[in-house]
Amino acid sequence: MGKVSKRMKAMEAKLPKTKAPMPLAEAVSLLKEFNTTKFDQSVEVSMRLGVDPKQSDQIVRGSVVLPNGIGKTLRVLVFAKNAKADEATAAGADYVGGPELAEKIKGGWFEFDVCIACPDMMGVVGSLGRLLGPRGLMPSPKAGTVTMDVEKTVKEYKAGKVEFRNDKGGIVHGVVGKLSFEPEKLVENITTFINYVNTLKPASVKGVYVKSIAISATMSPGLRVLAQ
Repeated sequence: MGKVSKRMKAMEAKLPKTKAPMPLAEAVSLLKEFNTTKFDQSVEVSMRLGVDPKQSDQIVRGSVVLPNGIGKTLRVLVFAKNAKADEATAAGADYVGGPELAEKIKGGWFEFDVCIACPDMMGVVGSLGRLLGPRGLMPSPKAGTVTMDVEKTVKEYKAGKVEFRNDKGGIVHGVVGKLSFEPEKLVENITTFINYVNTLKPASVKGVYVKSIAISATMSPGLRVLAQ
């Protein structure tokens, strides 16, 4: 077992003696006390869901626009042509193109955070599945990244749209801001994320849907919070 640093010990000393979930606002206030690094840590929410990840009809995935952004400007790539390419550029996309971008990606270029594609460009994008899929970058209709509404989608991601999908353990993770955010803004972002995931309960899931929720920063212990 690795040695626990003095910094981690100091943070753990601030944790409540009980491991019971705490109100979100209280958890955010405590999390802010862990802001002891030289960089601005990201804040993440993790929701353990009562789903069976092996069942295709119990996959929970989607995207949500957070009211206060995530504290980072995402690099957006769009596969589009003609008028839709112009629309993407005007909306603020960082890279817009077609086959030439696909070839660049095949050559090992991945300097982007989000990949959006018009439906008529999926013939080009389809060959990139093995490269983009493992990185969570493959455009998908379910995630809203295969769309004709390029302008709206690009602007949403630039404003702080977050994609998520449950992992093999049935846990959904999402970045919801930076530790430097005002507590009220973090609470608002986290609440928006949790409430949206709550709306995605698969019809085939029986019993408790949200089993537990925790928030954490890049280099902090996790804090359990009460379900919304």
